[in-house]
Amino acid sequence: MYKVTNNGLRWLWITALVVVFDQWSKHLADTRLAYGVPNEIFPGFNLTLAYNRGASWGFLHGASGWQRWLFVGLTVFICVVLINWLRRLPADARWLAASFTFIIGGALGNVWDRLQLGYVVDFIQVVFGSWPFPTFNIADSAISIGAVMLIIDYLRGGYSRLPADAEQDQPHTPSKGEIND
Repeated sequence: MYKVTNNGLRWLWITALVVVFDQWSKHLADTRLAYGVPNEIFPGFNLTLAYNRGASWGFLHGASGWQRWLFVGLTVFICVVLINWLRRLPADARWLAASFTFIIGGALGNVWDRLQLGYVVDFIQVVFGSWPFPTFNIADSAISIGAVMLIIDYLRGGYSRLPADAEQDQPHTPSKGEIND
């Protein structure tokens, strides 16, 4: 049995916070915003309720419904891989662990929508001049934050390898039983 305090799993509280905040904000958007009507908060930033049946920026939005299960399956697979990686991280790999938990939290927030509703609730819209960036949500933001953190970790030479990989590079020191006199 793994102790959560001795590895990256201790950072899963971030995942829980992301999922709770994401679902709460989507509920507010879905109950208080009119679908497709931009509500300007300040110039260049709107709250606009949208339902995304596709992936990022509406990719496969017009497909017949099979994409829902494809995205759910991919999300579950990626989350399992990242949680396994977290389990293998040393406790001091805080930045990398936090980046994984942001990604997992965002992914689970969106997969919850897909399973419950058949689409993802989006409501944040940024507008550059006359061009509106595709509408997104807190879960999408968490995934983006986690991805940027991963890139930063890589660029600064952080924990780019798993502990088991690092152990394989260490020279073997024979124990007393292995030494032949």
